[in-house]
Amino acid sequence: MDYRSYKTQFVNDKSATKEWLVIDATDEILGRLASRIAIILRGKNKVNFTPHTDCGDNVIVINAEKVRLTGKKLTDKVYVRHTGYPGGQRFTTPAKLLQHRPVALVEEAVRGMLPKNRLGAEMFRNLHVCVGPDHKYESMKPRTIKLNEI
Repeated sequence: MDYRSYKTQFVNDKSATKEWLVIDATDEILGRLASRIAIILRGKNKVNFTPHTDCGDNVIVINAEKVRLTGKKLTDKVYVRHTGYPGGQRFTTPAKLLQHRPVALVEEAVRGMLPKNRLGAEMFRNLHVCVGPDHKYESMKPRTIKLNEI
């Protein structure tokens, strides 16, 4: 038997087939939404997944302001950031973020589920979060999917 006929196919940047997908975040739970988006950005839903290459799709998330958080996370969870200056630690809750910057709430949830290296930063650039049902990526001819299709 010829064992060389079963070669592992690796995907590189040139041979990766990337498509554009639209996900509606209306009434979706934030953590479940973010984990599904991270799987798509990483490319783990594809047959030819290669861990050291950006082979995932481009994802457009619409209606980011309509995402849900379960339990008391809306008021009890705390996001911490630092300005870089002494005493510059700042705290905010998801309720405040949802009012002022709902895009940041979804982006931070997805960023936390991607690899913490240069490849993860490259994958994160393929995420586009929009407030409301309209987006500026119609020229890419995106395909709308539901989360349970993944």
